[in-house]
Amino acid sequence: MLTTRIDLPQSELPDKWYNIAPDLPNPPSPPLHPGTGQPIGPADMAPIFPMGLLAQEMSADPWIEIPDDVREIYKYYRPTPVFRARNLEKALDTPAHIYYKYEGASPAGSHKPNTAIAQAFFNKQEGVKRLSTETGAGQWGSALAMACSIFDLKCTVYMVRISFEQKPYRRVMMETWGAECFPSPSIKTETGKRVLAEHPDTPGSLGIAISEALEDCVQHDDTRYSLGSVLNHVLLHQTVIGEEALKQMELAGEYPDIVIGCHGGGSNFAGLSFPFAGRKLREGKQTRIIAAEPHASPTLTRGPYTYDFGDLSGMTPLLRMYTLGHGFIPAPIHAGGLRYHGAAPLVSLLLNAGVIEAQAFHQVECYEAAVLFARTERWIPAPETSHAIRCAIVEAEKCKQTGEAKTILFNFSGHGLLDLSGFDKFLHGELTDYAMPEEELKQGLASLPNIPG
Repeated sequence: MLTTRIDLPQSELPDKWYNIAPDLPNPPSPPLHPGTGQPIGPADMAPIFPMGLLAQEMSADPWIEIPDDVREIYKYYRPTPVFRARNLEKALDTPAHIYYKYEGASPAGSHKPNTAIAQAFFNKQEGVKRLSTETGAGQWGSALAMACSIFDLKCTVYMVRISFEQKPYRRVMMETWGAECFPSPSIKTETGKRVLAEHPDTPGSLGIAISEALEDCVQHDDTRYSLGSVLNHVLLHQTVIGEEALKQMELAGEYPDIVIGCHGGGSNFAGLSFPFAGRKLREGKQTRIIAAEPHASPTLTRGPYTYDFGDLSGMTPLLRMYTLGHGFIPAPIHAGGLRYHGAAPLVSLLLNAGVIEAQAFHQVECYEAAVLFARTERWIPAPETSHAIRCAIVEAEKCKQTGEAKTILFNFSGHGLLDLSGFDKFLHGELTDYAMPEEELKQGLASLPNIPG
């Protein structure tokens, strides 16, 4: 009988997170103080993050021990399965072997709990009472709401307005787990009030929502801020995905020629790809690693590699990354988790060094890929995940043209059962494409800070 599902026993659940920093071709550029432009250390960020996470953020150790309490909670849904997409291969008539790591198996329906649980744990350890955060499509907000309920923490979420309207049941998930959720920009913060006064019809952006969550954090002594992507410690926690996948591909008797993940800020992409990128750097593996992003927010494919703020108001440390400018407001595509102006510094460094590559895709072609995937592999993917599926299909179709039987592995970052409004529009011919015009790019880049030196 042909194998379509590859499972690991819970005894094989990783007990360490992989830190790619020691394997990088160049050391990461330091974060800079938003006021002085000078390098900062853990103490400068202590009012925002607990020291347990800041130690991971700055760590040069290749492996970070996963606390037993975190690992026990992981066991509710990890290890997650790897599937061989045999039906999709047949539909494409490709010699390629297509595999996908299914992260929709978590209670929140995506990869996001991998770091939400860890962040809630370290905050609880240091006596924090409440976490404030932002969310795009709502997957991160719902994951953190769940994690806070586990550790008896209060949770406040600022959800990008267009997703708040498009995906009401994400808000219901957060509230069911005990969190409060506000559409961003909101009237709860000075940042939100200012944006609404200038642009009352704005769809919002992750940059705005981050500013609101940070403003909320610094005004309350019992509160810390929690971020769902971009930062080193967030990407670190996600590497359980790739560590499991390495073992599962070994069981399959294949090693990926191509590894793919959708890309917004970088968390699910890094989670799958970093363990494979580490082998590429240490052992000379020739795996192509591809980040798939939307044409509507083409950070990696059109943005410059420079220092920028992570939020609209310039409250975050300055990070060296590919960016469209912190003032950039992306078009209201349904893949709300990919509507971010910047990319994780570690992902950006790898792209700049040529270790990974990036490709951009239009919304409609991604929904076409998602529907084909649902009709062959049965799972309905999130709009974000559809970008990885589209990229995998493109690579599989190249194999059909060349006759090469390449092995492709992509991350199924989350299910789309709470994203059906986008599928409804697509199936009725009402979905439109968005491609960022040059003038919009110029406007975004005009917000880049001037960093001396």
